[in-house]
Amino acid sequence: MKQVTKAAELTAAVEEAKKQGLEIGLVPTMGALHEGHLSLIERALKENDVVVVSLFVNPIQFNNKEDLEKYPRTIDADLKLIEGLIARTEGRAKELLAFTPTVDEMYPDGEPKEVYHFGPVEEVMEGPRRPGHFSGVAVVVRRLFDLAQPKRAYFGEKDYQQIAVIRALLAQIKYPIELVPCPIVRADDGLALSSRNMRLSPAARQMAPAINATLEQAAEMSEYEEVDDVKEWVLDTLASWHEVNGSPDGLRFEPEYFEIVDAITLQPIADWSESGEEGAVGCIAVWLDGVRLIDIVKF
Repeated sequence: MKQVTKAAELTAAVEEAKKQGLEIGLVPTMGALHEGHLSLIERALKENDVVVVSLFVNPIQFNNKEDLEKYPRTIDADLKLIEGLIARTEGRAKELLAFTPTVDEMYPDGEPKEVYHFGPVEEVMEGPRRPGHFSGVAVVVRRLFDLAQPKRAYFGEKDYQQIAVIRALLAQIKYPIELVPCPIVRADDGLALSSRNMRLSPAARQMAPAINATLEQAAEMSEYEEVDDVKEWVLDTLASWHEVNGSPDGLRFEPEYFEIVDAITLQPIADWSESGEEGAVGCIAVWLDGVRLIDIVKF
């Protein structure tokens, strides 16, 4: 593994790899790595000759300054995790470049002026609640695409709407990059792994798996209940969880939204028959202990 901090250094390494006809895989992250990230990196190592892993907390995709300040930054630990993964992975990759730029390195001219719009796919769920978020994601991902010139780019399905946005970005900029969605990695108790989980108190961490458990029950209910009934049940179940199960430290779930949408267009459906060939997906955002958690379930 080689740590790269300068864009010019990454560009030079990529150009050399391209001269040799090597295929490059990109795994964009904001660091604070966990097994979910490592599963993306492991897959990239097996499918590409060179892997670029970015570890960069992108300030322009945060519309909440406090959230940006609290986002964990664990570069040294992240690099050790990557080294350990490389040591135990039998893959095709000949080299891994860990790209750890500063904000000034990524945005040498100051805050970027470009703005991206993605239409209906960004006008639901996260979009209205996090203004400018997806444009900020698109700006940094576009720059990583330009620097790494990957054949494949790997993203986790927990951020399901983000994958749809990246798919739309690729269509706009017409880059021949293969978008590789990767399954959610969960803890043994079902909680979707997230960098934000480390901010949960012990009591909240004990409660958090109820999100996935509720979604799994919703998937079973979809066999015999209408869409609106499933949505209402999920929201009511989580909102009243503390009343039914007790409330450690006075904690409670505060659901922000639960939407059942077409798996590709991300547009809400009113009937199960309205979803396309890829089916429907339920996407949820829930506050717990001051931490915003997201998850999905496929129907």
